[in-house]
Amino acid sequence: MRDDEIFTPGGKKRLQASSDRENAPYPRGDGKVKLVTPAWLADHLQDSNLTVVDVQPNVHDYIQEHIPGAVYLTEGVLRVCNRGFPTPYSPDACLQESFRRAGIKADSPVVVYTGKGAFSGWGDGLGQMMMAYTLAKYGHDAVYLLDGGLDEWKSKGGELSQEYPAAEPSRFTIKAHDDYAIGYEEFQRVKDNDGVIVLDARPAKFYEGQGPWRKAGHIPGAISLPWRSLMDDANPALFRSNDELDMILEDHGVDRSRTVICTCGTGREATNEFVLLKWLYLYPNVRLYEGSFTEWVTHPHNPVVEGPLPREHKAEAAPAQ
Repeated sequence: MRDDEIFTPGGKKRLQASSDRENAPYPRGDGKVKLVTPAWLADHLQDSNLTVVDVQPNVHDYIQEHIPGAVYLTEGVLRVCNRGFPTPYSPDACLQESFRRAGIKADSPVVVYTGKGAFSGWGDGLGQMMMAYTLAKYGHDAVYLLDGGLDEWKSKGGELSQEYPAAEPSRFTIKAHDDYAIGYEEFQRVKDNDGVIVLDARPAKFYEGQGPWRKAGHIPGAISLPWRSLMDDANPALFRSNDELDMILEDHGVDRSRTVICTCGTGREATNEFVLLKWLYLYPNVRLYEGSFTEWVTHPHNPVVEGPLPREHKAEAAPAQ
């Protein structure tokens, strides 16, 4: 075995050990989304072809502090209701114009980051995952996630700014990768197949039966893997070490021999697990059910399961006396 090979869940090899995440961009290869460190970004911040996008939860967070040269692009532009359903992605023309105004070029690297929000305190860490997934889905080929986001940047002594960059509009053209997502009808058809594992990225309390939905619980057969368990305890934008991630995935039976379908409440939390499995772990078959539990329960005939088990526990019949 080469020095840069390790085994991942399912007993398959993948390149690079945990320490190699410092060797950014990580992992090597032609994946559309990679991790970079604050040190890497500091070294490349003046690169003429690099665009840095700030997706902090509130524009006042950006106004108060951001990485020098970063342009603000709220994740709120990514989705808009369609015929009353609240969470579909915005029309292609809207996304294209948003990316163009931010100066994003499809053939040049873009670094995305978020933070807890120095002004608002609203940040949950997911903004950069949602933005990275959306950029890659709609045609960007070099999306860099700042591992740990703005809070990690600050902890490493990174410079902050209140200046707004003179971002020139780009000619970004949408080229959607429709194979990343799985629609309702296909999901319903394949979710219970032997070679498929469905993950639910919501907090355990929502999976078990709390939350705002019209029905409580989870999609039958879905396995609870809260996205937050994959992240550093103190920083929700910082992935745990590869060794810790390996153990979590193995404990949940998430291996590369199966098709993994990532779900959550609205398709946002699931982007965290999609990005991790598809582009950092290089799993060959990963899909994202963008409609997720919100869409599932709009169909009144669809069953749900409450409690910590993927399926309802059916008690064995008592023996005859």
